[in-house]
Amino acid sequence: MAKRRTPRDLLTPAALHILMALAREDLHGYGIKKDVEWRTGGRLRLGAGTLYEAIHRMEADGWIRETGEGKGGGGRKKVYALTARGRAAMEEELRRLAGIVDFARSEDLLPGGAEGGRPGLASGDAQ
Repeated sequence: MAKRRTPRDLLTPAALHILMALAREDLHGYGIKKDVEWRTGGRLRLGAGTLYEAIHRMEADGWIRETGEGKGGGGRKKVYALTARGRAAMEEELRRLAGIVDFARSEDLLPGGAEGGRPGLASGDAQ
């Protein structure tokens, strides 16, 4: 039986995008910020407080780790990498979201859904 998840267990969009950025390559904070902006077409812009709060929380949870320091911007920057535990959390959340999208399509709530909607209900029946 799957563990029941609470709202606290769900990843925020910011956290999920940070994990996805690090799944591609190790990055420093500014690199993560730019990758998330690129990935979302600019719809998600992480402020420094949001970004580093999420990074510290994910480090504490063992989802990412600091790999050392990279050069850039006239100083040294911490570089972060995704851990196996972080990859598992990311993949679990992506599967959860895919399930929601699949269900929404099956209910004709999104384009590309299956014909017929919910089993047992004729088209137009009251719910």
